[in-house]
Amino acid sequence: MTWKLGLALGIGAAAAAIAIHAPSSATGTVLPQTLPVALDESDAENTTLGELSYRGGLEIEPGELEIGGVSGIDWHDGLLYAVSDDGHWLTIETDEIGDQLIDLIEISKGELLDERGKRLRGKSEGDAEALTRTGDGTWLVAFEQDHRVWRYAAFDQAASTPADDPGILVVDAPSNNGLETLAATSDGWLACGEWVKGPKPNCVINNGSGVLSFELEPPPLLAERGGVPTDADCASNGVCFVLFRSWSRELGNATAIVAMGPDGLTETLAEWDTSRTIDNFEGITVREEGGKTYLYIISDNNFSDDQRTLLMKFEVSERAATAPGVPSKVYATETVVLETAMGDITVSLETERAPITAANFLRYVDEDRYDNTRCYRAMRVTGGLEPSGFLQCGTQNDPRRILDGIAHEPTNETGLSHTNGALSMARFEPGTATGDFSIMIRDQRGLDAVPDSDNPDRRPGFAVFGYVIDGMDVVHTIHARDTDPDKGEGFLKGQLLAEPVEIVNVRRVTPEN
Repeated sequence: MTWKLGLALGIGAAAAAIAIHAPSSATGTVLPQTLPVALDESDAENTTLGELSYRGGLEIEPGELEIGGVSGIDWHDGLLYAVSDDGHWLTIETDEIGDQLIDLIEISKGELLDERGKRLRGKSEGDAEALTRTGDGTWLVAFEQDHRVWRYAAFDQAASTPADDPGILVVDAPSNNGLETLAATSDGWLACGEWVKGPKPNCVINNGSGVLSFELEPPPLLAERGGVPTDADCASNGVCFVLFRSWSRELGNATAIVAMGPDGLTETLAEWDTSRTIDNFEGITVREEGGKTYLYIISDNNFSDDQRTLLMKFEVSERAATAPGVPSKVYATETVVLETAMGDITVSLETERAPITAANFLRYVDEDRYDNTRCYRAMRVTGGLEPSGFLQCGTQNDPRRILDGIAHEPTNETGLSHTNGALSMARFEPGTATGDFSIMIRDQRGLDAVPDSDNPDRRPGFAVFGYVIDGMDVVHTIHARDTDPDKGEGFLKGQLLAEPVEIVNVRRVTPEN
């Protein structure tokens, strides 16, 4: 794309050209350069992430305006408004077809001002980390270094101090662990500090009748990595969406989105790590349109060549957008133990949600058709977090063991998914599954049904019918065994274990054992 004329540079052009990704005081309006990004770089058709459906994403090039450091966003009147941690505001006009984010039309960038109408100087003044538009049409912007919150009637005007200051949460916090989460509610605001389980609760909410402090904990994936809240936004029905993020040198980034209802019930909508497209996500905002709820999230590239500014759009499931935290329905299951030569694997079969497939598996169990069969195939996915792929076991189409094929139960009908530990039936065409099954190692959602896929082979997906509840270490151990490069034909070549592992016995678990 071409840059618009009329770019205003707040520093000399020669100086601006020296450090390509250094924070810049350049201001103006440009046609941005972008690259599309898939949710799953190994499978572009995978658009499901928990309770979210992916509606497109972009990598935004820094360009002449040095776009970067974006740490908070808010959707208003057809535009994304943003602040950056070098003391700037931005407006971003998206280009969308239907509900799909396709490109960006225009980005404008300007300087945030202090209470005297002067530009902010240095990190200590300009470290803007969150913004939200209040009910009276003004903006609140939180600055992390000195824990202040300023109000702006417009971003080209001087700041003022709000009478009701969410900054009370972080009065005693360290300079780089301050107020990163700020959202307006229908009758007040929600604010969270960048910590969990500290000396005081990490969040406060002003509901119009008083200020309530509470602790908002990250979901498991983020909890084990030191995840903290980093932004939030609230829908018109009172449901608030909180973004968590974490980073470690060993594991990289992880992100989660948690919904909190007006009744205080919370629910993790999605959590993901480097197995999906990810970067240092710091901003989230809600867009409500056509009876649907969308979320945009954006990452802070820290003005580094090693990080990206990613803008991604998701649609929230109708149930989660209206009633997060509703206790999940408990479905009927049956517990089965696979006794292998390397240890036991305990699985829970989805007899209510996948009744045909689960009943078929149980028939093989009850008729001892799995006894003395083998785990024989290790399909391995490389390039991300490992181990990844699946372990295949069962009858290997032995005509003395197999029964007639069963009707296919696609995941879009059962509500199940090929997540870590899922059991899925092997098959040729839909309706041919018999006695061979696979156990997922990490999420393999590319095996889920995609009814509207352009590829007819992808539409039916494979049938999930249960999940490992104990013994994934055994699955991993078997999966890691050596394969024989000469065994198998076609796609199986090189995936068959040199020494398959015997399944000694498969049995139902009764209350007595």
